[in-house]
Amino acid sequence: MNNLLEVNNVVKKYRDFTALNNVSLHIPKGSVFGLLGPNGAGKTSLIRIINQITMPDSGSILLDGEALAPKHIAHIGYLPEERGLYKSMKVGEQVLYLAQLKGLSKSEARKRLKYWFEKFDISEWWGKKIEELSKGMAQKVQFIVTVLHQPKLLIFDEPFSGFDPINAQLIAKEILQLRDEGATIIFSTHRMESVEEMCDEIALIDRSNKILDGKLDDIKRNFRTHTFQVGLDTANAKEVKQKLKENFEVFPSNFKLLSDSLTLNVKLTEGNSANDLLSFLTSRGEVQHFVELIPSANEIFIQAVNKNSQKK
Repeated sequence: MNNLLEVNNVVKKYRDFTALNNVSLHIPKGSVFGLLGPNGAGKTSLIRIINQITMPDSGSILLDGEALAPKHIAHIGYLPEERGLYKSMKVGEQVLYLAQLKGLSKSEARKRLKYWFEKFDISEWWGKKIEELSKGMAQKVQFIVTVLHQPKLLIFDEPFSGFDPINAQLIAKEILQLRDEGATIIFSTHRMESVEEMCDEIALIDRSNKILDGKLDDIKRNFRTHTFQVGLDTANAKEVKQKLKENFEVFPSNFKLLSDSLTLNVKLTEGNSANDLLSFLTSRGEVQHFVELIPSANEIFIQAVNKNSQKK
C-alpha cells in the first residue's frame, strides 16, 4: 500500500448546496500533499470528513488500507485554521491535558513536551496563560499539541497564520522533518510560495470539484508554455528582434540585467526547439540570460480556477 489516505468519490451536501462532488484523492505515504482551492471550494468540508467531525453522504475513505473508523482518530493530528486553545488556561496545564486526551500518559507527555518546548526555546511559557501570548506564540503551542502524539497523518490548515517570516520558516522546516521521519502531511494554504517550497503533490478543488491533481513537477510541465526569458548583448538589437519574429513569438520583457542587454520573452513555435533559439542568439551576440519561464504554483492556481469558472 503506497497511499496512506484514499478518498474515493466523496459527496457531501448541506441541504441544496453541494460542498463536495465525487471528489477522489490518493495521498502517498511520507509525502507533503497540498490541498488547494479558493475560499468556499470544499477543502474544509473534506478535512472535517477526514477528521470524522462530519460524515460523507456517499463515497469512502481509507486510512492505511482500512475503512476510516473512530479508532483512527488516534493516528491523525489536525491543526485547524481557527485555533482551539483555552485562553484562560495556563500553557503547561493545557498541553498536558490535551496530550492525555490523545492517549499519552502524563509522564510520556511531559517527556515529549520538554523536548518540543526546549526545541522551540519556549520553556518559560509553561506557566503563562494562552491569553498572554501573541498569536504566533499560541500557534507554536498549538503546533506542538498537533504533532505530540506522533500521528501517521498530519493535517495543517494555514499553519503559518500569525507567524513572522523567521518563525514561518522554522515551522516549515519542522513539517518537512516530520515528513522525512515518516509522517504523511496534508497541507492546506493560500500561500503559493509555501506550496512551491514544500509540496510533493497537490490537488486543486474549485466549486466542489477536483479540477487538478498530481505531482507538482508534472503539473508544471503540463502548464509550461515553452517561453524563454532572454538577455542578449548585441550591437544590432533592432535587426535581432526582427529576425526573431520571423521564427518565434516575441514579447516585451521587464526583467533587469546589470548590463544594457536586449531583454525579451521568446516563445517557441512549432518546429523550433530551445537549442534552435539559443543557436540563433549566440550567432547574434553574447547571451547574458537564457531561462525557461516555468509557471509558478500561483499562476497555475489562477489559470486553472479561471478556466473552470468559464465552464459554468
